[in-house]
Amino acid sequence: MSRHLEVGERIVGTEALHGGITAEMRRLTIGTRDGGTRDLVLRTFVNVEHAEDGLNREAGALTLLTGTGVPAPGLVAADPTAAHCEYPSLLMTHLEGRTVLDDEGLETRVALLARQLVAIHALRPAERPREYVALTTADTVVTPKGADAAAWAAAIDVIRKPAPPYEGRFLHRDFHPGNVLFDVPPPSPAGARITGVVDWVQTSWGPADLDVAHCSTNLALLHGPAWGLRFAEAYEEAGGVLAAAASERLYWRVRDGLAFSEEVQLVSQPWREAGRTELTTRAVEERLDAYVTALMDALG
Repeated sequence: MSRHLEVGERIVGTEALHGGITAEMRRLTIGTRDGGTRDLVLRTFVNVEHAEDGLNREAGALTLLTGTGVPAPGLVAADPTAAHCEYPSLLMTHLEGRTVLDDEGLETRVALLARQLVAIHALRPAERPREYVALTTADTVVTPKGADAAAWAAAIDVIRKPAPPYEGRFLHRDFHPGNVLFDVPPPSPAGARITGVVDWVQTSWGPADLDVAHCSTNLALLHGPAWGLRFAEAYEEAGGVLAAAASERLYWRVRDGLAFSEEVQLVSQPWREAGRTELTTRAVEERLDAYVTALMDALG
């Protein structure tokens, strides 16, 4: 670690960062030669499957994003095989801002999220990342207790079909409010701006609809189904292009929504830790049911 610091610098403090699911994140405060400090962020994968592949993908993405205008951390060093660290790790620059998961000012943030995602999808890397990986199958979906059985059966049938054709785009693949940093100046949230997009481990190549679907599901579970439906509209208003046919849009939206059925407890815990204590596993299951049902009504 110390060999990646400037001469005369040293680590003077560490702070655990919360909100992630698969990685341990720490902010490192570095004492500089002139008596000041600067911050770096260390991502560590402890007993995580495919850690090497994920960290290599993130290192490549952060290198690619340098100078593009997308506000991503800068890569300092990567140790995907744990050759120098105890566990596979990646060191990056620290970005100002914070995640914002509450309802106040949501309309402003949804528009900002949509514009940022359009900018990410506009990137044309010289070397494409790997093709996207689907996160669920029709046979692994877990229908929530008390859910609308007919709507869920119909939704599961949707993803039994082959994926529709698509025009490939550069995808973040885990774009949602928990991976976006905001500066929200008081007293009005209307002045919010995005200061960073983090967690580029799942960077892939695939349909824009898939990234939009993932953010939509997160918004639906955090803020209610109507916001999940709203995000796709905001994306198009920002200049983004989605699949032309309603059936194709439904496929990607439902595929992502159903994937959450398998990990509601895993996803909702960081939200509760961030202060959204009302988002119990059961409450999130109910929102997921309402969202999947709304998708089938709106696009099915």
